[in-house]
Amino acid sequence: MKVILAQPRGFCAGVVRAIEIVERAIEKYGPPVYVRHEIVHNKWVVDTLKARGAVFVEELSEVPPDGITIFSAHGVSKAVVEDARQRGLHVLNATCPLVSKVHSQGRHYVRQGRTVILIGHVGHPEVEGTLGQIPGNVLLVQSEADVAALDLAEDTPIAYVTQTTLSVDDTRGIIAALTRRFKDAVGPGTQDICYATQNRQTALRELAKRVDVIFVVGAKNSSNSNRLREIGIEAGTPSHLIADGSEIRPEWLHNVETVGITAGASAPEVMVMDAINALGRIAPPVEVTTLPGDEEQMEFRVPVELLDVESSSKIGKDGSLGHPSPAEVDCR
Repeated sequence: MKVILAQPRGFCAGVVRAIEIVERAIEKYGPPVYVRHEIVHNKWVVDTLKARGAVFVEELSEVPPDGITIFSAHGVSKAVVEDARQRGLHVLNATCPLVSKVHSQGRHYVRQGRTVILIGHVGHPEVEGTLGQIPGNVLLVQSEADVAALDLAEDTPIAYVTQTTLSVDDTRGIIAALTRRFKDAVGPGTQDICYATQNRQTALRELAKRVDVIFVVGAKNSSNSNRLREIGIEAGTPSHLIADGSEIRPEWLHNVETVGITAGASAPEVMVMDAINALGRIAPPVEVTTLPGDEEQMEFRVPVELLDVESSSKIGKDGSLGHPSPAEVDCR
């Protein structure tokens, strides 16, 4: 069996930064540190950080008065920020800089007197945070049908911003519907779309041309991982979202010669290795190659107060924790 890995895959710079903030905070201040919401949508990452001393909470009321508090990569509303300030919590903000940029863009459009429309998924933590960061009545749309249902006059000056885990391809139709319906519509350029989301989707489409089945390593509640699976299916290739190798079913490999593997932006490389090893146990031998693709160089700095601390586990570097590269995995 041949296994082809997508490139790029797995951790993006925003996820790396968020995890490193938790790791460095534990190193500097000692456990426990409190993280509002999952730092990223991946159980393995969350469980690993729990073992090191991170405590994950849904509400700030669960944090003691002197607790070190970290906001997740998805961002939070201004109400949460104000609540933390009033309680005097020591806050480290792990919001992805690209998410923070969306917040700034939205506020800029409000100052221009525009009605802001957010393209995103109802209930997603990033969307909830963005809705709470932009003042005024921000309207949320998920589809072109939602655009048609907006109770706004066609001459209303509007501006749109998007959830970062949506790509240019995901939002193209909705943006086109907005610009058709409203005479005065503006929004950020394509260069402001999350690079990681777009790159992983582009790589997945190329991978789908070469394989018989695709496994997307990622969490069930990960928006970008679910979208990768959907894109594989849209391309005509059977595609399955798995947390790790234990979820691969042997029947999915019936009459399969070539398997494609990718990973969502919050999935560590160690889980990709786990999937490869599982395939090696089910149908040995396995030959692993990597599809040529972009080598991402983006890095985001951690908060200044953590720059003098080195993370000891290095989860945030590549998620491998010392596991071998694909070329070193023995699946015979």
